[in-house]
Amino acid sequence: MPERNRWIALYVLCIGMLMIVLDATVVNVALPSIQTDLHFTQSSLAWVVNAYLIAFGGLLLLAGRFGDLIGRKTIFMAGLCVFTLASLMCGLAQSQEVLVIARFVQGVGGALTSAVILGMIVTMFPEPREQAKAIGVYGFVASAGGSVGLLAGGVLTQSINWHWIFFINVPIGIATGILATRLLERDKGIGFSAGADIPGAILITSALMLSVYTIVKPAADDGWGSSQALTLGAVSLILLVGFIVRQARAANPLIPLRIFRSRNVSGANVVQMLLVAGMFGMFFLGALYLQRVLHYDALEIGLAFLPATITMGILSLRYTERLIMTFGARTTLIPSLTLVAVGLLLFARAPVNGNFMTDVFPVMILLGLGIGGSFPALMTLAMSGATREDAGLASGLVNTSAQVGGALGLAVLATLSATRTRELSASGVAHLSALTSGYHLAFVIAAGLILLSVGVAATVLRTVPMPAMGEQAEQGRSEPAYSEVA
Repeated sequence: MPERNRWIALYVLCIGMLMIVLDATVVNVALPSIQTDLHFTQSSLAWVVNAYLIAFGGLLLLAGRFGDLIGRKTIFMAGLCVFTLASLMCGLAQSQEVLVIARFVQGVGGALTSAVILGMIVTMFPEPREQAKAIGVYGFVASAGGSVGLLAGGVLTQSINWHWIFFINVPIGIATGILATRLLERDKGIGFSAGADIPGAILITSALMLSVYTIVKPAADDGWGSSQALTLGAVSLILLVGFIVRQARAANPLIPLRIFRSRNVSGANVVQMLLVAGMFGMFFLGALYLQRVLHYDALEIGLAFLPATITMGILSLRYTERLIMTFGARTTLIPSLTLVAVGLLLFARAPVNGNFMTDVFPVMILLGLGIGGSFPALMTLAMSGATREDAGLASGLVNTSAQVGGALGLAVLATLSATRTRELSASGVAHLSALTSGYHLAFVIAAGLILLSVGVAATVLRTVPMPAMGEQAEQGRSEPAYSEVA
């Protein structure tokens, strides 16, 4: 592929990713309007989000592996088509049932599209410096898209109506599909004979969908100790164990367990889960702090997160590549994670009568610096132990870790925050003070998760020489690629 076309193709892939990431947060801003128009109850409204999360989180790993087997471009294009059509269905929805079903289908399309993007980037840019730069662009889109979604959701909902948060995906999806058809090279894949494990596919998809459902519904509503949460959690764990046993014995496993022999693949996914668990909870509860305590409207909330987005963009697009090439991905990752933890601890001091410039703006700058350095370095490490044949699997794996981590972190932090607020309110503390204290507790716990990820990064991850990464992408399947970092 010509040099110029490769970079244009990268931007096309990132636009596809941005649509998916935006959708995860843009809907949150519009939920009150959706509830009013379609007469959702408070409990049923959650399914507008949950239907998407269950399909998305449950299919990411399978979609990534299918990309390796039948071609990543094929999976990307199929997912883009499904996501765009489902977005149109969501925008046209005039009933609760149609919207929830369309959101589930949208989650399927989102999983197919996003699961293979990182694998495509790694194989498109085998040269270390270019790969670091390309991953920096991807990392910015993946990390900053959430805060952009808050802003976009506020603008569209307030200036037009909630239907347009879905309609806007249609022209973007069509344009992305046309450009992707022309610019992305079609890869053949390694074929179903190398990993067409149907029982394994059923086991892993069922395990992931059930675990995501358990996190977002019974665990979040009734607590982790409820009988339904414990029962469903146990069933999902049994299914996961069954899948691992199946993969260890199958002649052509769907997900070769050899990929986990890489300390960088395994360690980076644990770090990813912890990081996103802390960050998802912070974005959600931080937005609630701005709304309920400081009385920001939807547009003001989006603008409040804008400094973090701009900082992420400047760092990810201009400087992270240089840092990774100069100091290595691991050395770049650890201080970046520390900045995120410091930002969260600072947010835990924001008072009831907080001021944007003194209590919010510094937090956003620290988070922007930390996330802007963390995500590209983490993506580089997560993909460093994967061969060309397993790039889609590694890409789906890191996205799955983020999705499960985000759902788990949000459920835990939101539950603990609400419990703290209820206890303080019952003891006579003023409502706004009780709310703020609940948010403070969540921010402190989120910072603890980030610090735990620093410990994992420092003890598990290993520095991989950049030339080795480039050679690995060129050589394809190679056992030393795993043993080097084991």
